[in-house]
Amino acid sequence: MELRHLRALVAVVDAGTFTDAAVALGCSQPSVSRSIAALEAALGTRLLERSKQHVLLTGSGIRVVAHARRVLEEVAHLYRIVEASSAELRVGYAYAALGKHTRRLQKAWAAAHPEVALVFVQSNSSTAGLSEGIADVAVIRRPLADDRFDVATVGVEARYAAVDTDSALARRRSLRMADLARHTIAIDCRSGTTTPNLWPPDARPRTRTIEGVDEWLTLIAAGQAIGMTAEATANQNPRPGVAYRIVTDAPEIEVRLAWWKDDPPAQLPALVEMTRELYAAARRP
Repeated sequence: MELRHLRALVAVVDAGTFTDAAVALGCSQPSVSRSIAALEAALGTRLLERSKQHVLLTGSGIRVVAHARRVLEEVAHLYRIVEASSAELRVGYAYAALGKHTRRLQKAWAAAHPEVALVFVQSNSSTAGLSEGIADVAVIRRPLADDRFDVATVGVEARYAAVDTDSALARRRSLRMADLARHTIAIDCRSGTTTPNLWPPDARPRTRTIEGVDEWLTLIAAGQAIGMTAEATANQNPRPGVAYRIVTDAPEIEVRLAWWKDDPPAQLPALVEMTRELYAAARRP
C-alpha cells in the first residue's frame, strides 16, 4: 500500500469518476485504475462498485475512505511542520538563553537573516529541548555526554550566587565559595550547573534538589536555600526577593551550542559565529 493509492481512492470518491479523478491528480485514467486495483489487492477487499455512469463505495470502501482521509491529512500536516520549521530556527535553553546577549543576538540575527526567525524556547531537560524535538539548537552549560549531538563552545560566563534579599549575603557586592558553603544550596540535577563537587570534600554544603528555574527562584526568595548559577540567569531571571552577587573565586562556566549530529540546521555556522562574537565583544576592554 502506498500513499498514491489512498490519494487515488479519495480523488475518485470526490470527483465521482475515474476520468475526473485523473484530471484532478494530473495523471492518466489507467494510472488511477491501477492504483485502486493495487489498494484493493493490498487490503483484500473491493472498495468501489464501478458502472458506466458513476462509482459507488462498497461497505468496506466507506470505512476505508474515512481512514484514508485522516492518513492523508496527517501526512500533509507533517509536510506543514517541515515547511514551518524552515522559516524559523528554534534555540532551546533550560534556565537562561544567552542572558544579556539574547536580545542583541535576536536583533542582529533579524537584520542579517530576515528570512529565518530566531526563536528561543525553554525546556528544562538535560538537552534543553533537543531530544524532545522542541529545539533545533540548544544552549548548554554542562557537559553533554551524548554521541547523538555535536557541540561548539561560544563563550564563558562568571558564576553568580542567588540569595534572599533579606540575608546578610545580599548586603555584600561580591561573594566567595566559602561564604556559600555554610548554607543550603538548591541544585537542579537535570539541567543545573552547580554540584557539590565545586567545593572541597571537607567543605561541601548541604544541598536541596529542585526541578526548574521557577522552583529554584521561589525557594531562594523564601530564604530556604541559596543558589549558584551562570551570569545569564542573573540577567534573564530577575525576581522580587532574589539578589544576584558575583562569586569571585568560582570557576567560569563554558557556554556551548549543541545540535543533532546527523541533522545540523543550515543556519548553524552563522549562529555560532554571531554568538561567539557577542561573547568575545563583552570581554574586550
